[in-house]
Amino acid sequence: MTRENWGTRVGFILAAIGSAVGLGNIWRFPGVAYENGGGAFMVPYLVALVTAGIPLLIMEFTIGRKYKGSAPVAFRRLNKNAEVIGWWQVAISIVIAVYYAAIIAWAGWYAFFALDQRWGDDPEAFLFVDFLQAGDMYDFGTWLPGLGTVMIVIWAATLLVIGLGVKKGIELTAKIAIPLLAVMFGVLVVQALTLEGAEVGLNAFFRPDWELIWSTPSVWLAAYGQIFFSLSVGFGIMVTYASYLKKKSDITTSALTVGFANSSFELLAGIGVFSVLGFMAVQSGTAVEDQVSAGIGLAFVAFPAIISTLPTLPGLFGVLFFGSLVIAGWTSLISIVQVPVAAFEDRFGWSRGLSTAILGGLMAVVSIGLLPTVNGIMLLDVSDEFINKYGIAVAALVSIVAVVWVAWKWKELRDNANATSTFRVGPIWVVFLGVITPIMLTVILFYNIRDLLTADPSDPEDPQATYNLYQSFGWSVALGAVAFGIIMALILRRRDVPEIPSEEEEAIREEVGQ
Repeated sequence: MTRENWGTRVGFILAAIGSAVGLGNIWRFPGVAYENGGGAFMVPYLVALVTAGIPLLIMEFTIGRKYKGSAPVAFRRLNKNAEVIGWWQVAISIVIAVYYAAIIAWAGWYAFFALDQRWGDDPEAFLFVDFLQAGDMYDFGTWLPGLGTVMIVIWAATLLVIGLGVKKGIELTAKIAIPLLAVMFGVLVVQALTLEGAEVGLNAFFRPDWELIWSTPSVWLAAYGQIFFSLSVGFGIMVTYASYLKKKSDITTSALTVGFANSSFELLAGIGVFSVLGFMAVQSGTAVEDQVSAGIGLAFVAFPAIISTLPTLPGLFGVLFFGSLVIAGWTSLISIVQVPVAAFEDRFGWSRGLSTAILGGLMAVVSIGLLPTVNGIMLLDVSDEFINKYGIAVAALVSIVAVVWVAWKWKELRDNANATSTFRVGPIWVVFLGVITPIMLTVILFYNIRDLLTADPSDPEDPQATYNLYQSFGWSVALGAVAFGIIMALILRRRDVPEIPSEEEEAIREEVGQ
């Protein structure tokens, strides 16, 4: 089966940026930075990017390009016993795709609601009572047709792009969507900077608390955690995307470009968000810290309240903000769905159309059936918590240990990356990737598990209380992904993968533009 290539290096980089820049960049980073030293947080954040994020990106880009396959195929070619890691990552992507589409649908509806600020004077009640009709975790009941209809559109658009292929679908979409996202969010930030009180918010955001970052280890853990969870590493996306690279592609420069572009967008998001929070603080006569929130609360409660008080063009501001969430989320969803589609396409020899129809169709049916319901937000929240903190983090840790220390492939990967890259990596890359990154992931996991197990389920002030209460469901999601990986690897253990195309075959394909 002939494997597609990216049409241009720019197309690959834009697609990778589109995957990395997602909802978390806009609604998670500003709050994390503010709570962990403000402007001083940029020190551990950049250290984490250089010592963990970019080294891991280089590893995944190199694995994908060298072994020319989706995650299961690439890891199988690296070592026969490593295929389980690839399927584990496929399972993680499936879980995330199922609930991620729902958040994009929320943002789509809120872009429409912003035109007349339909959320009224109580955005929190509007979100949970009127819009989502939120119920108990196990209250499988009412299906919400408005939300479900938008999710159908999102899934149809996603599967259409993936079905068209890498060059005509994913790359073309990225070339349109990422510049559009940059323009929309840029206009949003400029508008935010003109608000009265914007400087108050920016002072709060950038004011450095140097004592905090040198005296509190949790700040450094937060920095590494933000990098791990914002670069789309650890669950097969970057391996899959890099598998469509040409043999002479520059690996390290691409990783640096994607890593710093992602971080630049996060910084821009922080500037925009805190300019608006500063405005709200001045208008309400409160401190900026009283306005700070993160996640769903920031995007769908705090920002609607702020939009309603804007002196000029509140509808435009709302459309730009929620429209940016839709684009950022959709480009990420495309990359997430591509992981299982490519895996079954490569491993079972299915056509692109068949793999998209079967795998994508099944994910869409589950997503549309489960998430637009009264318990959808609880299913989403608990699944996201466990699959991120105990799925992606552990999968990334296992993949690093397996590649660097068990299979001892770091020399091959380093030489492969250096052979075609302008910026060459040396021994320090191995130290960052094989020592610092696993240590930080292990420490983060330890603290996450400790906080979860010690949380009091009856204490509404404890942020981990809900997750402690619904541990059985959360662990079943995280461990189910591992089980899926093991089962698929065992089923396919005796089924060999095709040989990697020779350099001569690759050269011919590249010359004819395939």
